[in-house]
Amino acid sequence: MSRRHVAALALAGALGWAGVGSAAAQPIRQQLPGGLTVLTRENTATPVAAASLFVRMGSRWETEDDAGISNLLQQVLLKGTERRSALEIAETAETLGGGVAASADLDYSEIRATALARNWKAMLELIADVALRPTLPAAEIDGERRAILTALRSQQDQPSSLAMDTLMGRVYGDHPYGRPLLGRPAALERIDRARLVAHHQRFYRAPRMILAVSGDIDARQVMAEVARLFADAPAGPAEAEPTPAAAAARADRTVIVKPSAQAQVLAGFLAPPTSHADYAAVKVLATALGGGMAGRLFTEVRDKQGLAYVAGGAYASRLGPGVLFTQLGTAPANQARAEAAMLGELERIRRDPLSPAELARAKGYLLGEFALNRRTNARLAWWDAFFEALGVGPGFAERYERAVAAVTVEDVQRVARAYLSAPTVVTLGPAAP
Repeated sequence: MSRRHVAALALAGALGWAGVGSAAAQPIRQQLPGGLTVLTRENTATPVAAASLFVRMGSRWETEDDAGISNLLQQVLLKGTERRSALEIAETAETLGGGVAASADLDYSEIRATALARNWKAMLELIADVALRPTLPAAEIDGERRAILTALRSQQDQPSSLAMDTLMGRVYGDHPYGRPLLGRPAALERIDRARLVAHHQRFYRAPRMILAVSGDIDARQVMAEVARLFADAPAGPAEAEPTPAAAAARADRTVIVKPSAQAQVLAGFLAPPTSHADYAAVKVLATALGGGMAGRLFTEVRDKQGLAYVAGGAYASRLGPGVLFTQLGTAPANQARAEAAMLGELERIRRDPLSPAELARAKGYLLGEFALNRRTNARLAWWDAFFEALGVGPGFAERYERAVAAVTVEDVQRVARAYLSAPTVVTLGPAAP
């Protein structure tokens, strides 16, 4: 990322992060009788429409026995429906002037599509067809399973992926978030078509679905069309949510010896969920540490000490407990010194308050990046569905922006002392440091 890009992010944070709200009306939230939640956002800035169908289904609801089943299901959904073949699904999306895709994550799974605004009805019909009437061909299941198993093996061969998966497993412990999103090879081998069909029937039900639509649309017309298209979506009483195992960070140090040209050094901490009152302050803290060239790790460890090629960190938004992590990529000869420098910066931010300039840079970077990530209808629809899935609902984007703007130096130091007390460290290189 260039310094010019950092400056642009800071400028957007200072001047333009409220601009999305002026270009697009706030989402209207309604719930159909069967339980489907619909969020519509009228945005006439471009003649495009986008939709994200979120389903409360993902790693959070999986066990060691079926780890990876949600991702496998999402990959197979687009391989055919009762009305369309896989080729016809792709051709329909292309004809509409957009595309369609499906994916899975920890707290949700998604079917998303874009189209020219005049084709919004056909776009929603395509999403409903994929979601409600997939055929899940056995041959396609086997093919996608092989592809996922290959990807899992590849991840184990990639030093950065292996180190990150190890860190998440050590920080989350037995919590489902600690498993790789792609699943476990042994579990994937056991998942046949019958189990995939049962998984679809269990989760693709109206009370578990969130449909967000953004674009040059009429909200009332969209609601009427969604009610028609999803009239046959299975309803019934809401299923009781399982209680996942509590996250319990190991707060230890794991050394992985693996041939690699670049050593990896990571530190992680359990952090609050998105709905927590400390969320905004922890986001600022994570940005002050690892927010690109605005973060301390970049300026202190990379620029001043020359101990890293790559320096950064993040704090992902989660329905359940999050993880704040920092990461360095360094020369193997500098592995031990880089680890000491990282831990020193973590301790320093707990001990010494940020300067006003550091706080301003972190907030500007954070809000600017958030604004840039919400500039298209596809991203607006995604964020609306995402915040609904995380239980914070419509209007959270604006509340979040205000909360970040209100974060003080004292707030950052308070959350640093609260959450950065016991690091879980993973270090990977060609030799033990």
